[in-house]
Amino acid sequence: MSEPKPIYHARELGVPKMIILGLQHLFAMFGATVLVPIITGLSVSTTLLFAGIATMFMHFVTKRKVPVFLGSSFAFLGGYAIVKEAAAAAGYTEQQGLVYACVGVACAGLLYLVLSFVCRAYGSKKVMKFFPPIVTGPIIMCVGLHLAPSAIDNCNANWGIALVAIAVVIICNIWGKGMVKIIPILLGVVASYVVAAATGNVDFSAVAEAKWFGIPIDGSRTVFSLFGGEVNGGLIATAIITILPIALSTMMEHIGDINAIGGTVGKDFVEDPGLHRTLIGDGVGTTLAALFGAPANTTYGENTGVLALTKVFDPLVIELAAGFAILLSFCPKFAAIITSMPAATIGGVSIILYGMIAAIGVRNVVENQVDFQKSRNVIIAALILCLTIGIEYSAAGAISFQVGSTTISLSGLAIASIVGIVLNAILPGKDTGFADKPKDAATLGRY
Repeated sequence: MSEPKPIYHARELGVPKMIILGLQHLFAMFGATVLVPIITGLSVSTTLLFAGIATMFMHFVTKRKVPVFLGSSFAFLGGYAIVKEAAAAAGYTEQQGLVYACVGVACAGLLYLVLSFVCRAYGSKKVMKFFPPIVTGPIIMCVGLHLAPSAIDNCNANWGIALVAIAVVIICNIWGKGMVKIIPILLGVVASYVVAAATGNVDFSAVAEAKWFGIPIDGSRTVFSLFGGEVNGGLIATAIITILPIALSTMMEHIGDINAIGGTVGKDFVEDPGLHRTLIGDGVGTTLAALFGAPANTTYGENTGVLALTKVFDPLVIELAAGFAILLSFCPKFAAIITSMPAATIGGVSIILYGMIAAIGVRNVVENQVDFQKSRNVIIAALILCLTIGIEYSAAGAISFQVGSTTISLSGLAIASIVGIVLNAILPGKDTGFADKPKDAATLGRY
């Protein structure tokens, strides 16, 4: 059975098909992106606005070479919760606590700029010696595996609805022809949503109450609102100390995702346009979003999964998705429609997309010919996998320690990333290279 031919210039498909492909990327990121503000209490509309703005900025900084979408990061959820608890103990409301948490997230975004400067000063290749395939491959696997339980939890809401989404995606991708074959995710979402609505599994009350137009930024939810009153310096310090270390794992996730996107597309984005540029895009996007009351952004694996499925690699398609996100952020009614999407629909498509992220990690290891005859490589991979999954699903869910009166918690992915990088640097027989040439894109995405 023939695979679809890679498409690097979407204009050859025509405007209508490009719009549909852009909508598919929009829907692929929607489920996870809106879930973060729903969990934290941040604004869905503001989140959509700055996901679009951050993505546009990323494409500008990277000279429109990297087909990446920036959406809400789940990595900071624990940080938001910890800061809100500290704020509540100090007598602040939940919303005020979120503003202080956003200060910490904004500072975390600035940490990306530090690593970007190092990459620019010493060269991405020298920096990447600390992040070879034996480190990034297992980390990418863990990103997918880390997300998998959320997909299952969503599916548990209604496995019938979830199976509709899964079946449609598989059927369209394997047996579909033409345009059907390259928009399986969008078709899966629409089919599952329609079935859910027809069977009475969608609550449209919030949609009926929502307005058609609204400004997506609320001044009282921004960091700038702190300038008009008394600022709690201790709470700001708590937010920064608590949230800043989370950037360690998200930066590793960024490097892994850029490698995964490069592997999917068949290009070396670490070399061109350069890791320093992608880090600037991600970091500035996160800082800007946090300042205006939106969650941290991160390179989105869901959209990488769409790239792998569709083989349409033109960044223009993702720029269209970003534009749609910005436009729709001004429509509260549309945000309500998306928010009303059944959890099972999101779970169904997420099972496939999250699995693809893990599979891309496996491919990263295989295509770069990591030698697992070497004990050092086996040990590094074993510790990354076990620490990430083990810590994530331990009773504590993190490794916590005290700095003064503040408790800092590091996720399993952060701990595993640090351990993997350090062990690769100090163990003898270090393998620092990636494959000399990117693989032919026509061979990518076969699992």
